[in-house]
Amino acid sequence: MTCIVGFIDKKNKKAIIGADSAGVDGLDITIRKDKKVFQVGEFIIGCTSSFRMIQLLQFSFTPPKVYDKDIYEYMCTDFINAVRNCFKDGGYLQKYSDGDEKGGTFLVAYKDRLFKVSGDFQVGEAMQGYDACGCGDSYALGSIFNTNKTNANTIVLDALKTAEYFSGGVSEPFFTYCT
Repeated sequence: MTCIVGFIDKKNKKAIIGADSAGVDGLDITIRKDKKVFQVGEFIIGCTSSFRMIQLLQFSFTPPKVYDKDIYEYMCTDFINAVRNCFKDGGYLQKYSDGDEKGGTFLVAYKDRLFKVSGDFQVGEAMQGYDACGCGDSYALGSIFNTNKTNANTIVLDALKTAEYFSGGVSEPFFTYCT
């Protein structure tokens, strides 16, 4: 239903996340006014999965303070625990029949780091310094892989345009935020 793209700008030591505006239900598409990428404190978050999840992360989520803990460890523990509590309090946290919890998929940028949170709340960090999620993710990743551009914003926007061209679930306008 979307394409969210994150990229690490190593030269300027920052991260950028971009998102489209499509809301898709089967074959129906609505260009949504609400954005799928936003800033919460020091974090940039770009979401797919559910607009309810997006609303909770944007308006109800308060990331815990980042202390001297390794940022990956922080993301896997303090950050995820706060996300799970936010989803639970907002009535969004879902449970599988075996009791496992599920949420949704989203990218998170903090300073010059980029993380992907999956539906089972696992946290991943891609070695190549970029990632994507949503129905247009493979097109966006291919675009970044084959780019020779150096401007991070242009790279992300080109990846979103490529995903829009090839996927019926991705549509302008595109929005980007940078750490």
